[in-house]
Amino acid sequence: ASTCSVMSRVSTCRRASFSSFGYFNGKIRQSSSSHLFKLNSASTTASASTSTSTSSSSSSSSASSAAATSETNVVDVLRSRGLVEAMTDEDAMRAAASAASTKPLTVYCGFDPTAPSLHLGNLLGIVVLAWFQKCGHNVVALCGGATARVGDPSGKSAERPVLSEEVLATNVDGITDTLGSLLRRAGGEENVKVLDNMSWYGSMSLLEFLREVGKNARVGVMMAKDSVKTRLEGEGMSYTEFTYQLLQGYDFYMLRREHGVTVQIGGSDQWGNITAGTDLIRRLEVGDAETDDDADGELSARLAHGLTFPLLLKSDGTKFGKSESGAVWLRKDALSPYDFYQYLYRTADADVVRLLKSLTFVDLDEIDRLAQTLGDNEAQRVLASEVTRFVHGDEGLAEALKVTQAMAPGKKVAGESGVDGDTLRAIVSAGGAPVVDIARSNVVGQPYINVLVEAGLAKSKGEARRLVKGGGARLNEEVVKEEMYMLKDDDIIDDELLMVGSGKKKKVVVNLT
Repeated sequence: ASTCSVMSRVSTCRRASFSSFGYFNGKIRQSSSSHLFKLNSASTTASASTSTSTSSSSSSSSASSAAATSETNVVDVLRSRGLVEAMTDEDAMRAAASAASTKPLTVYCGFDPTAPSLHLGNLLGIVVLAWFQKCGHNVVALCGGATARVGDPSGKSAERPVLSEEVLATNVDGITDTLGSLLRRAGGEENVKVLDNMSWYGSMSLLEFLREVGKNARVGVMMAKDSVKTRLEGEGMSYTEFTYQLLQGYDFYMLRREHGVTVQIGGSDQWGNITAGTDLIRRLEVGDAETDDDADGELSARLAHGLTFPLLLKSDGTKFGKSESGAVWLRKDALSPYDFYQYLYRTADADVVRLLKSLTFVDLDEIDRLAQTLGDNEAQRVLASEVTRFVHGDEGLAEALKVTQAMAPGKKVAGESGVDGDTLRAIVSAGGAPVVDIARSNVVGQPYINVLVEAGLAKSKGEARRLVKGGGARLNEEVVKEEMYMLKDDDIIDDELLMVGSGKKKKVVVNLT
């Protein structure tokens, strides 16, 4: 199925009631409460249906996770895996992170719901949060139900389109579900929250915001941010976008005040927004005079920390996570686990080791071993398996592997006796084979060669007979040996489907009507 058709189905997903950002009597009103989840840990193990290489990579992941404990300094872990671009004060951050067993940090990362699904680029932030979890710290994933109505100008050459309330509600629903699922899968033990920033912006008036936040902002500092300078040198930017950094900065302040958050993480393009938050916290908590004298960053060390990680890029500098059909989405209803797996499996040798470090929890010693095997795709199989398992769970990985095996030239799945209905539907959903509708009366009780012709795999019955005689005709992935084989009810899968094939590569799914 095309990305467009999949995305149209996403728009029809269930819609929970979320905060609506509107104006009434001069106040920004909140139509409903924000999402707040307390998530229990859920360990994941390799599915019995996965391959040997997949199972071994699962063991590597478990070993790495076991190595990261409350005695491990998360800064060392992130450094070793190439997940640190910059920190506001590394020494202070290391000191704060060194006592996870007695005084854990609370860390947050924000995700604006500008689409119904997060994409592969967003996964880095989730992985970094997961490493904080594994090292004994508390994490908060913040869905920007309010800030998405403004739009982050960072890394953008033009202003984002305004989304309707209905679209935003759908997007928030999908993204909070994904964040909750992934962080739960990462193994949080009551140390994970998923929040929506509408819970504080929904009841805040514009005058209140200007009085509490605006008076503590310095226009010169705001103008100096790279995201602002870049846009002003180009098409310019609206006042709405200009204030985005204040909104994100206030998010940090509110999370510190209400949830004890002292660390914000984000991609390298978020540095300006993160430091806007650390600066606002200092001004609100200690006042302008001390803040202006804070040249050595001592107050930053006491109050708030910022950490950025590199953006997800290929070795040639282009974005990793973009396919020919668009973004590589994390939700199954936006991109099938098979397509997700295949995108990762096609990773170039020049990128795969770095991505194993940044996107998986595989032990570094195992990654070093895989680095010696480049050329035989073992590293790519581990990358694709580990990331697919993390995003889609064991069931999603099993589905991806099953479709991969079914689509491989000449391969069989479902034991050694053909395909099953779930596999055929997954193949269709992934766009792995064309679908042809044929009337049941033209299939059951009819010669197999007739179906080959009607499915477009043979131009004539004579050509179909020659295909059977040559051993190239397949029915549900099994070779058809009789030239006049008559199709029976038993050949129909789930009473509606069958797969016919010509040779090892040409396959068509037949849907009975």
